[in-house]
Amino acid sequence: MSEVGAAFSRRRREAAGGESGPPARYAALPAGRTLIMGILNVTSDSFSDGGRWLRSEAAVAHGLELAGAGADIIDIGGESTRPGAERIAVAEEQARVLPVIRSLAERGLAISVDTMNASTARLALEAGAIIVNDVSGGLADPGMADAVIEAGAPLVVSHWRGHSVDMNSRATYTDVVGEVVGELEYRVAELIVQGVSPTNLIVDPGLGFAKNAEHNWKILGHLDRISAFGLPVVVGASRKGFIGELVEKGAPMDARDFPSAVVSALAAAAGAWAVRVHDVAMTRSALSVSEAWKRGAE
Repeated sequence: MSEVGAAFSRRRREAAGGESGPPARYAALPAGRTLIMGILNVTSDSFSDGGRWLRSEAAVAHGLELAGAGADIIDIGGESTRPGAERIAVAEEQARVLPVIRSLAERGLAISVDTMNASTARLALEAGAIIVNDVSGGLADPGMADAVIEAGAPLVVSHWRGHSVDMNSRATYTDVVGEVVGELEYRVAELIVQGVSPTNLIVDPGLGFAKNAEHNWKILGHLDRISAFGLPVVVGASRKGFIGELVEKGAPMDARDFPSAVVSALAAAAGAWAVRVHDVAMTRSALSVSEAWKRGAE
């Protein structure tokens, strides 16, 4: 840890003395407020929408709806990462997401690609995506670091302990906040040692990935520990199981949107760079309250 940690600190200092501000690929995104990443699942088995946007035409239409409701970034994924989900062929993932990315990027929308596969990331960036959102933090595919380095693309690095099929069995911690912080910091440091610029890194605590409800709330309650990295932070709590525990049993999935929006507002108040959500309009309203509150305190 010491060697990697030292390299992490050194590269961060070099970046601070050299390039400043966000990478060119996402420099045009709004600054000074928490951004909204609208979730677009081009999948057949997503936990939240069950394949509603699997057809390219439907996915493009929904992406435009998300943007119209206020999404700053459309986060497009073709492989479900819900608990227990099986992997799909890379070719299938690419067939699902690339036409949608290309179509929405041509319309001027900012796109992130939600993938664990380096080849998909490369093709998505060529098709117009500006950010790679890898829930494995580059661990699932060792080629991911090279893919983002070659493209000069930002990478969202999530805390991750293993694939969806068995991740719940890995939700064992003595000190969940300390362990998640330590493991995520180590992963960021490894990527920097591999050559990824610190200014191209964004972190995500990976809510729900090898974490139970208590773990998730502990991490959210100590989000400042993640922010202490000095890197932009993405929070993705929307509609997840621990949010579902707050609503009536058997309630429809969209009943989770209001508590999800409250979490987004609290995450924004804690300094999150972006929140990843399903209901963009409700989130936009919640963040507007958070922003107004912040202005009132100035």
